[in-house]
Amino acid sequence: MELAELRTIAERLRTEVRRVVVGQAAVVDLLLVALLAEGHVLLEGPPGTAKTLLARTFAACLGLDFKRVQFTPDLLPSDLLGINLFDFQTSRFTLTKGPIFTDFLLADEINRTPPKTQAALLEAMQERSVTLDGTNHRLSDGFLVVATQNPIEHEGTYPLPEAQLDRFLIKIEVPYPDRDAERAIVKLHGNRTAMPEITSFGLQPAADLEAVRAMRAAVRDLHLADEMADYIVDLVRATRDHAAVLHGGSPRAATMLASASRARAALDGRDFVLPDDVKALYLPVLRHRIILSAGAEVEGQTPDRVLGNILTSIAAPR
Repeated sequence: MELAELRTIAERLRTEVRRVVVGQAAVVDLLLVALLAEGHVLLEGPPGTAKTLLARTFAACLGLDFKRVQFTPDLLPSDLLGINLFDFQTSRFTLTKGPIFTDFLLADEINRTPPKTQAALLEAMQERSVTLDGTNHRLSDGFLVVATQNPIEHEGTYPLPEAQLDRFLIKIEVPYPDRDAERAIVKLHGNRTAMPEITSFGLQPAADLEAVRAMRAAVRDLHLADEMADYIVDLVRATRDHAAVLHGGSPRAATMLASASRARAALDGRDFVLPDDVKALYLPVLRHRIILSAGAEVEGQTPDRVLGNILTSIAAPR
């Protein structure tokens, strides 16, 4: 696929999403980056900021098979993956597939389920396959997980372990909209209290699974210059040497930052990566991959502040 066609599809998708979700353009752009880079997304924001609505709308505009799972304390791995049930008529076990067998999985309030069920996502997110009773089952090659969590309420939640967090390409902090956007939201959705039916907006899918495959292939072919690879590696390695960081980014973080930067360049119509692509994605890709020291937390440091300092301390290539 030519980059001009990729940009056209992306712009159509943005236009369709804006018909339902107002004031989250930057979040939509990051979702597009994740889609093209074949990475999963963690949406974090206070209640009522349209995280679930945005994920549902984004999936509808892509024309992908969509499933939503409400994560709860009693959710079992089999509720997510599926189970082999014995059929007495055929005297055989038959796989009853769980919601994970889809193209686009919305894991709503993922931090409300215990670690055992959270871990059931690990293989699926990394390998795009699941193992049930010793048999490996491939998932869709378009498989994408968008998970949401609420940073305000902590009672009854289970913080995601580092191994799980590392599977997400980017963590997007969903902010409150500005006043004009919030007014537009009231005008658009102020006639109901329940979440609107996506079908009522008459959305036209901007792409399908075949188009997504072609877009991802185009992104993988983008050029990454040696100096850009050095810049990415230096930025990630700097997180391991920073005094405020207990555990820094892994080599996986560097490869994911490179992949995401390629996707952003493609969305901008370029077949090469610029330092601005890396800078724009450094925080979303790294903020959930570093662990601050106890002293830094006492001082009020945040991952974003530490990463911002690192970003300004390392010179970008010309």
